[in-house]
Amino acid sequence: MNMADRLVSRIPALDKRVDRPGVVAVVKLHGVITPIAPPLSRSVINLAAVEPALTRAFDTERVIAVALSINSPGGAATQSALVGDRIRGLAEEKRVPVLAFCEDVAASGGYWLACAADEVFAHPTSIIGSIGVVSRSFGVSELLDRIGVERRLYTAGEHKARLDPFLPARDEDVQWLAGMQSQLHHQFVAWVRERRGARLDESGELFDGEVWIGQKAVDLGLVDGLGTLREIVGQRYPNAEISAVEGRKPLLARLGLAPAASRADLLSAVLDTLEHRAHWSRFGL
Repeated sequence: MNMADRLVSRIPALDKRVDRPGVVAVVKLHGVITPIAPPLSRSVINLAAVEPALTRAFDTERVIAVALSINSPGGAATQSALVGDRIRGLAEEKRVPVLAFCEDVAASGGYWLACAADEVFAHPTSIIGSIGVVSRSFGVSELLDRIGVERRLYTAGEHKARLDPFLPARDEDVQWLAGMQSQLHHQFVAWVRERRGARLDESGELFDGEVWIGQKAVDLGLVDGLGTLREIVGQRYPNAEISAVEGRKPLLARLGLAPAASRADLLSAVLDTLEHRAHWSRFGL
């Protein structure tokens, strides 16, 4: 067979490649939203952790849509906003529609992420909403007195030690925190209104931190419909391939290794893990 015949024989294969179906790239956004990943946590959400997967999803060959699989009780407001902004930036740059699919829970920051999508879907049992702001702390000043420990704290600046858990709470500090929370709440509400628009039913207390189950969330305009990722994608893009996209893991993680940790590190990891567990437990999970 000469060179011309060999080239002709390849034409059908090339045609098959051209006719291959489009791809719906799926990115998992699972876990608590936090700037720092505790060593004992299996998954967390922050911009550094999920941006590689998001970039790869939107750059996927033959991509026709990106699906976000969301399962998060929320967490850090700034990281929620950063990830949401990155999703919108990529969607507009690549001109690719984004669909969000809420699993067990898409609450607080988790719902912030869902709003980055053009359409939001949930399971009938999904927990949706919690459009509010919460801060957690603890106070152990009385415990220190009981065990005879004296707290010594030296600062330059009147407000440098606000809400120190080892000192009694002051009313002015609590009021300051409430002001900060109010500002964040206003930004959260503005984001939801921007993304959901006229679909929202604001006749009730939509932004008071309450959560709702599947169908009620649809009625309120927080989500667009009920259904699973495979169900909705199958209806919307019947001939498409569904492809899960993950970011690149650090070398030690890929090798199944972890850096050595001191006892202090382990204690900190346990406390961080308990804190993460508290996020999920708010929703009975």
